[in-house]
Amino acid sequence: MIKDSVTWIITVNYRTAELVVKSLHALASQVAELNGGKVLVVDNASGDDSFNQITSKISSENWVKWAEVIPSERNGGFAFGNNIGFKLALSSSVDSDYLMLLNPDACVEPKAIEKLVEFMDAHPLVGIAGSQIKNLAGGIESSAHTFHSPISELLEGAQLGILSRYLSAYEVTPAFQNIAHQCDWVSGCSMIIRRKVIDDIGMMDEEFFLYFEEVDFFHRAAKAGWQTWYVPDSIVTHIEGAATGIKSKQRRPKYWFNSRRRYFVKHYGVKGLIAADILLSLGRLTFLIRRLFKIGAKNAKTNPNLFMFDLLSSDFKAMFSKKIWRI
Repeated sequence: MIKDSVTWIITVNYRTAELVVKSLHALASQVAELNGGKVLVVDNASGDDSFNQITSKISSENWVKWAEVIPSERNGGFAFGNNIGFKLALSSSVDSDYLMLLNPDACVEPKAIEKLVEFMDAHPLVGIAGSQIKNLAGGIESSAHTFHSPISELLEGAQLGILSRYLSAYEVTPAFQNIAHQCDWVSGCSMIIRRKVIDDIGMMDEEFFLYFEEVDFFHRAAKAGWQTWYVPDSIVTHIEGAATGIKSKQRRPKYWFNSRRRYFVKHYGVKGLIAADILLSLGRLTFLIRRLFKIGAKNAKTNPNLFMFDLLSSDFKAMFSKKIWRI
């Protein structure tokens, strides 16, 4: 049983009102587990009828005691939206022990919140914990990860089994383990944060518009001495990518490359970014050569359209700007 820990849930919406309503329906049966906390839906200036749709549903379903929609004046990105929720929760007269981030396209399964809070209550050195993520087909999505690094970029580019096994400690997504275990970072789809972590390291970096902001947050938490764990007893169902619109073959938007670059410069320096780009390119070159000669690259995943061109040209241009040296 959960003690008296108070949990606030933050969901950032951008034109996904129907998904948010489904997520709220799933949360409705677990409201007691919040112990007085609320669900804050931050509408990131959707520009459609999201705010009215969600507000109307909260009213008609009589969820007003535990759910609220907060309109943002602009779409400042995922970190920006979550920070609005953080500020409201932390300034509330109802104290918060934990803050949980839940994607708008994620639905909690029974006891998902309870299992996370129980784990956090029992492990005071753990600052952040994440749920098991299932897709609509019932398959388990990888959600316990290792930090991105220049070496991990080599593995991503090469997609070579023997190399990945030799450098397995650097695999961003290691083999699945169906037990609670420590990792570097977990999926931002469903993760719970101890309030003291935010007191120690601050909120999310709003210079990230979308992607890598949560990995940056985990990096900062680890440097402050906090552990991150994966808790498979807490389960959520996720429609991956529905909230962002990014598909595997679609050409990546500019903000993805900006976020990747900011992450590497913040945690590895400009030299680290250059090393990451060189190793990714080297790995990709070996992959293309193997595919040309049909040597073990048949089933490897493909990059989005013009991925390497967009990445390298974006970073090359940034090298000649003053901004990158101020990160």
